[in-house]
This record gives sequence, structure tokens and C-alpha cells, in this order.
Amino acid sequence: MPPIWKLSITGENHPKHGRNKMQKYTSKTVAIQRQSEDIYNFFSDFSKFSQLIPHDKIDDFRATADECSFTVKGIAMGLQILNREPFSMIKYMGTGKVPFEFLFWVQIKQIAPYDTRIRLVLHAKMNMIIKMMLKDKLQTALDSIADKISAAFNGAVQYGEN
Repeated sequence: MPPIWKLSITGENHPKHGRNKMQKYTSKTVAIQRQSEDIYNFFSDFSKFSQLIPHDKIDDFRATADECSFTVKGIAMGLQILNREPFSMIKYMGTGKVPFEFLFWVQIKQIAPYDTRIRLVLHAKMNMIIKMMLKDKLQTALDSIADKISAAFNGAVQYGEN
């Protein structure tokens, strides 16, 4: 194994074992009355997100299939898709001037036709002060986002009506 791989697997910067390990937050699992393929196809293409953007909070949203950029409170940041596992998972990474380093996953599991479950996973590397301030808020936000995704896909929320 090349030394650089070994360092990243076992060294101090390993996300689970190292000194700078990332904290993991997992949303509750929510049900969506759609096929896993439909959900995957939406989340694996940022250009489909524009209808979901709250334009009162996010400015200058730009997207391609693989990445998006936007401005929040004057700070330019973005997301990039790192990995797609068809119909089961999409992994994202924060880019730009994000307040902390993070990886974000949408996990998708079809239970039966038109019965799919999703959950969101956030791996974040934060300093102790930010971690103490945001720990409970991040968990609450993930659960709220999961609920909103479920409501949107199940037809309870309409987007793009600005």
C-alpha cells in the first residue's frame, strides 16, 4: 500500500480514528412513496435543485449536474458530488468558504414498490466551539430536512411556485 494511502487510512487525519476526526450526525429515517430510482435521479443532479432553493435565504444559485454554488449571508460556498451509487446513495462535499469541512450523504433504500426510505448522514469536522454551538442544531436540522424531503416527494409541499 502506498504510504499516502496508509496515512489517510490509519493516520491522524483519518475521519474516524485520527486527532481531527469528523463527527457523525444521522437523520431519522423517513418514508417516501416513490421508487428509489426517482429519488436517486433527483438527488444525483444539482441542476434539478433550483426549484427547492429558498430565494429569500440563498442568492446566486448556479448548478450543473455535478456541482452547485450559491451565496448565503454574503459567503460564497457550494456542494460537489463525490460519489453516486445508483439507486442507493449520493455523497456530497462542501466547497468554497464553508464554515467547517463536511461530507453529506443521502442514503436510499427501497423496501417495496413505491415504498422507499431515506436518511441523511452528515460527517463534519468542527472545532470544539462550533461543535458545542451546533451539535443539537445540526441533529434537529437533519431531521427537519428529512421530513421536508419526505413531504415534498409525497406531494404535501409544492415547490417552484415563487
